[in-house]
Amino acid sequence: MLTQADDFPVHQTPEPVALCQTDRNFYDRYFFNGYAPDGSVFFAVAFGMYPNINIADAHFSVVRDGVQDCLHASRFLNHERMDLTVGPIRIEVLEPLRKLRVSVAMTDGIAAEIVFDGRAFPIQEPRFTHRFGSRVFMDMTRLTQNARVSGWVEVDGVRTVLPAGSLGTRDRSWGVRPLGAPDAQPYAPPFKPSVFWLWTPLNFATRSVFFHVMAEASGKAWNTRAVVCEDDSAAGEALHSDDAHADVVLVPGMRHAASAVIHIPLPGRHVDVTIEPLGRFHMKGIGYRHPTWTHGMFKGELVVERESFSIAGLDPNALEQLHTQAFARVTWREAGKPDEVGIGTFEYSMVGAYAPLDLA
Repeated sequence: MLTQADDFPVHQTPEPVALCQTDRNFYDRYFFNGYAPDGSVFFAVAFGMYPNINIADAHFSVVRDGVQDCLHASRFLNHERMDLTVGPIRIEVLEPLRKLRVSVAMTDGIAAEIVFDGRAFPIQEPRFTHRFGSRVFMDMTRLTQNARVSGWVEVDGVRTVLPAGSLGTRDRSWGVRPLGAPDAQPYAPPFKPSVFWLWTPLNFATRSVFFHVMAEASGKAWNTRAVVCEDDSAAGEALHSDDAHADVVLVPGMRHAASAVIHIPLPGRHVDVTIEPLGRFHMKGIGYRHPTWTHGMFKGELVVERESFSIAGLDPNALEQLHTQAFARVTWREAGKPDEVGIGTFEYSMVGAYAPLDLA
């Protein structure tokens, strides 16, 4: 099964590139987000390939004035991993590991042209491997990179040029995670799932800060790390801390964060980063937990659909609304130095029990 990718020296096994490991949940995905310095525009993109179910899908979603407009697209992959187009949504790798472009051809009133220019060499996060009993639930690798963002977004005839100072984040992940239709026969005996996930790609004037934690219901982290990455740093130059932790304050009666502080011990110093969420972006807008457009869902040979919703009109505690990104004002605090204010993304998903926050 030869494809375009076979003409590049990227093989990892004796098989053609189109053939990957046998788990039907194997995936390969791009993610991007970006925002104006004042948060007046916030958008995100997801683009995924699922070789063992022969599907590719892509999503573009933008928040303006409290309304989230989304464009969803799905097609048959046809085993061609080098075709980075799904319907109107296209990705171009202009400089590998440095600069990429996302294009959305005008469709149902939505279009965009956005370039992401990395601030430093991408970081590689610790491998995410998690099992339920003997069953692999997640086994994936992810690279992450903050970026300077330029271009424009158009919705219903109103074109917004991203102002100077617009920033964002991109990631690439691949491996195994749940996708598409749920298993016909779930793991036995049945259990109530729990997820506690925080991710904070943050932008300051000359550096980026990344923190993530994936934790069990007891509060024990099974994957966590903080990274401080100076602009233009090369591979291996970022500072890592495996002992960072977050204190989160919830909005009363909700599974959404009102604020947070990330505590980051570094060699010979300690940094606290405070996070003040200023607006919500619902990840269902790019397929995460979407009831009909979840990643890898079978839709047909080529299906494109627009969706719009008012954020204030959503039930914030409905399951599909719990995976959220917030545009945030952030402050770097370090003893003996003046505070530094930046902007960034505060992503969280809190499903099921989590003892440290008294969630059941």
